[in-house]
Amino acid sequence: MRKADLVNQIAEKTGIPKVDVLVTLETMFKEVKDTLSGGENIYIRGFGSFITKKRAAKIGRNIKKNVAVHIPEHYIPAFKPAKEFVAEVKKLKEPKPDSGPGDDL
Repeated sequence: MRKADLVNQIAEKTGIPKVDVLVTLETMFKEVKDTLSGGENIYIRGFGSFITKKRAAKIGRNIKKNVAVHIPEHYIPAFKPAKEFVAEVKKLKEPKPDSGPGDDL
């Protein structure tokens, strides 16, 4: 499912115009990015948590030049689903085919 599909489904189920749904989703995405970039986590009961995970410093390799490269400690965004969310997904017998990557909005 892509963002456009999500907007369409929310608009159909709620009766809210697609433009308003799109603005709301874009605002939510921006708030998640801004909050995580600011070092805070987001906890949504029954859904999950948007968190930052610390990655330790390590030595990588530039395979073209065959030299060691220092990769500094850094943080990455992550999503940790709630127990209820995981339980619902576990009931799934077979996933639907992916409509492909891309953002058509």
